[in-house]
Amino acid sequence: MASTADIRNGVVLNIDKQLWAVIEFQHVKPGKGGAFVRTKLKNVVTGKTVDRTFNAGAKIETENVDRRDFQYLYADGDSYVFMDVADYDQLTVSSTVVGDAANFMLENQAVTVALHDGNPLYVELPASVTLEITYTEPGLQGDRSTGGTKPATVETGYQIQVPLFLEQGTKVKVDTRTGDYLGRVN
Repeated sequence: MASTADIRNGVVLNIDKQLWAVIEFQHVKPGKGGAFVRTKLKNVVTGKTVDRTFNAGAKIETENVDRRDFQYLYADGDSYVFMDVADYDQLTVSSTVVGDAANFMLENQAVTVALHDGNPLYVELPASVTLEITYTEPGLQGDRSTGGTKPATVETGYQIQVPLFLEQGTKVKVDTRTGDYLGRVN
C-alpha cells in the first residue's frame, strides 16, 4: 500500500480491481479544509479517462507495470507477435490489447509493451510514424497545399486525410494518437 504522496505521472493504481494509469496529478492545499490530490486517470485496458480526487494521506494501491521494448514481427490471425529486444523471447498479443495501434504498425517496428504479471496490458507506439500512401485519388490541376483534404490509404490499410496535392507512393508522417497527417517525409 502507498499513500497519495506517491502519486506521480505514469504510476499505475489498482482501483476496484481495475488498473488506472496517472496521466496528470495536482496536489491542492486550499486555505480552508484539508489538502487533497486531484488526478486524471486512464484505464490501461479500455482507454477510458476519468477525473478522481483523493484526500491527502489516503492509502492507495499501486501496481507494478513493466514497460519493455519489443519489436513487432508479424500478424498471426487475430493476434500479433512481438519479440523482446533484450532476450529475443516472442510474445503473442491479442488484437483487443493491441487496439488502434495496429493501424500504424509495420513489421520490424520498435514498440513498447506494458506487462502486468506477464500479461500484456497495452502497446505503446512512438508519437508519430512514417507510412507510405498506397492509394489515393489523383490530384486535379489547380490543387494547392492550402486547399482541402482527400482520403488516402497507407501501407497498413488505414485511411487518413491528406492534402489534395499528395500522390500515391508519397511517404507521410502520421500521428499515432489521432491518425492525423503531420507532413511529408523526403
